[in-house]
Amino acid sequence: MTQNLIDLNLSTESLAAIDAALATLETELAPLLGLDPELRRDLTKMGAKSEAFCRQAVAAFSEHAQVLPRNFDVAAYRGDLAALDALRPRRQRLERLRELLEHTEMALGSDLMTASLEGYAVLKVSGKSAGLDNLRQALSARFRSRRGEAAQPAVVAPM
Repeated sequence: MTQNLIDLNLSTESLAAIDAALATLETELAPLLGLDPELRRDLTKMGAKSEAFCRQAVAAFSEHAQVLPRNFDVAAYRGDLAALDALRPRRQRLERLRELLEHTEMALGSDLMTASLEGYAVLKVSGKSAGLDNLRQALSARFRSRRGEAAQPAVVAPM
């Protein structure tokens, strides 16, 4: 193999610990909200400048709650800001892990594809005399396709 971007071997114990941590996250983050695309599109968004405005408003409204309508829940308003401040660093950590997982998956896939292509190239040349025509033919299905049609994977019979 000429390419080996990563050697990853997660033990059964590591995978069990990861799965347990993910289960804990799913349980603890069960109150998180999922929004449908239409609602997300229609929501008023808060960007960086808007966040500064909201933080100033929280301070101002907390000091002068008496000028707000009675149905304006200042405590819930402050609670939303506190929840945002609590969730954001955790989301950032999770995003970083997601990015590392994505890159690792890409590297593993690239290692596999590169090694497969290398092995297939050797098999095409030296496999002819070794009685491996069926295997070579099955692997060649990856490269056969009709225009506009995806190649169908061939099934290799166990030896």
